[in-house]
Amino acid sequence: MSVVIGKKAPNFEVSEWVQGAPTNFDQEKDKIVILEVFQVNCPGCFMHALPEAVSIYNKYKDDGVRVLGIATAFEDFDKNTVDNLKMLVETGEVIGETKNALSTHGQLQEGNKITYKIPFPIGMDKLTKTTGEISREKIMQFIYHQIPEFDSQSEEYRRQIIQRVRDHMKSKEYAAETFERFALQGTPSTIIVDRKGILRNVSFGQTNHVEPMIQKLLNED
Repeated sequence: MSVVIGKKAPNFEVSEWVQGAPTNFDQEKDKIVILEVFQVNCPGCFMHALPEAVSIYNKYKDDGVRVLGIATAFEDFDKNTVDNLKMLVETGEVIGETKNALSTHGQLQEGNKITYKIPFPIGMDKLTKTTGEISREKIMQFIYHQIPEFDSQSEEYRRQIIQRVRDHMKSKEYAAETFERFALQGTPSTIIVDRKGILRNVSFGQTNHVEPMIQKLLNED
């Protein structure tokens, strides 16, 4: 099932909620939902996206805006684990590249802990062990989301892209269901759903665009 901006948002997948009560898009009736998708081993997530999400939560939590976090894994499967996510939630401690980058920028407290508390519900994306052949349908769905004009390209170009995507998918130890369902390009990514459950925005690596969109959605009937 491919997701489409302007259409009803499909639910995301969670293997385990490590903070807060379980929920999903279809359970957040009449609320604007901001879903922040990050990886534990992702410096940019902790330096930019998560602090922004915390600020959004604090500013709009009483205005019908729900902020949720999903930790995913599309690489570094030894670091982007539910155990490291639980450690983050329980102690604030970070690992790997996140720890190194935040330390370099003076953004850690003693004990390799981040300087802020994540106050909203957090779950772990549902990871499935990859086995067998990758279907052409799955490959093409990924390609069309990234390259809408794919069919107009030369035959040789199309062949090369299909092979690259197939090789990329085969190289992954696990498939992260929420990450793939929304065809995310990386982390941090932000998914925004309006009060009617309609998918309004999916973005990768951006900052400072969420609050203007929240204000716009709050003013809609």
